[in-house]
Amino acid sequence: MRGEVTMLNTLKHYRIPDGSTIKVITRKVQGPQSSTLSFKEEPDFQTKYFHLIDPELAENTNSVRKKQEVKEVYRTKLLSTKVAVHSYVENLFKTIWGTSNNRPPHAVKYIFDILDSQAELKNISDPDVLHIWKTNSLPLRFWVNILKNPQFVFDLEKTPLLDGCLSVIAQAFMDSFSLTEQQPGMHAPTNKQLYAKDIPQYRQEVKAYYKKVQEQPALSSREFKDFLQEESKKHENEFNESLALCEIYTFIHRYFNQIEQKLEQSTAPSRLKEELQQVRELFDRKKHFQMTLKYVFF
Repeated sequence: MRGEVTMLNTLKHYRIPDGSTIKVITRKVQGPQSSTLSFKEEPDFQTKYFHLIDPELAENTNSVRKKQEVKEVYRTKLLSTKVAVHSYVENLFKTIWGTSNNRPPHAVKYIFDILDSQAELKNISDPDVLHIWKTNSLPLRFWVNILKNPQFVFDLEKTPLLDGCLSVIAQAFMDSFSLTEQQPGMHAPTNKQLYAKDIPQYRQEVKAYYKKVQEQPALSSREFKDFLQEESKKHENEFNESLALCEIYTFIHRYFNQIEQKLEQSTAPSRLKEELQQVRELFDRKKHFQMTLKYVFF
């Protein structure tokens, strides 16, 4: 017995030697048989037999073999695709953690300097802590979101196929900033195996980038203000002040009582409290007017 199936004995079990003469008597077979597995069932379907190959073992073996064959086929196709787009992916990564004219962007330098000063203030000397802070503040919070959702920047449709491809690239990007050494084996996810040989080099480049930014001279207040003004002028025609005010008021309206209590507890001048109340009344009147128009015309 093997589970619910009974194995039938063969000549080997009866120890019949080679060269023996055997007389075969035909008999009527009850129930269907399988020519491949020598598998049959009794008419009442209570007992199952097999002759040479356990059908369940054969089925499981074929299933595993088919999965492995399919996985190997797809791995070959993925490797070919990776080679085709590798130069573009590598240029993208190097652009993100590269520097223009040997100087990082002012915003990146400013943020990283704040993190460095906080680590010094709190007597944190472990470089891995700073690495994690910087990685969480910019690459994982900003760049990964853009890599996985290019429709935020470009006018395109992200199909399920494109989403899967971008997820592989984003995973490789995140692994480049990880401090954990990973050696994916044969049974590791395919997206981990695709860039396994490239990740160590990317990690070295990321560490060199962080070090280079840290060694750059700090920005002066005047220099950073000039940078902000220049960036503001670039987008002065794109900024919608009315919409921005509405978004700010949404926040004020939600936490109005808390803001009012904080103003009362602080030494803020009474003028601020009065102006806050005026803003609330102004928006309430505007909302009431819009509701009235909607009721009249619709």
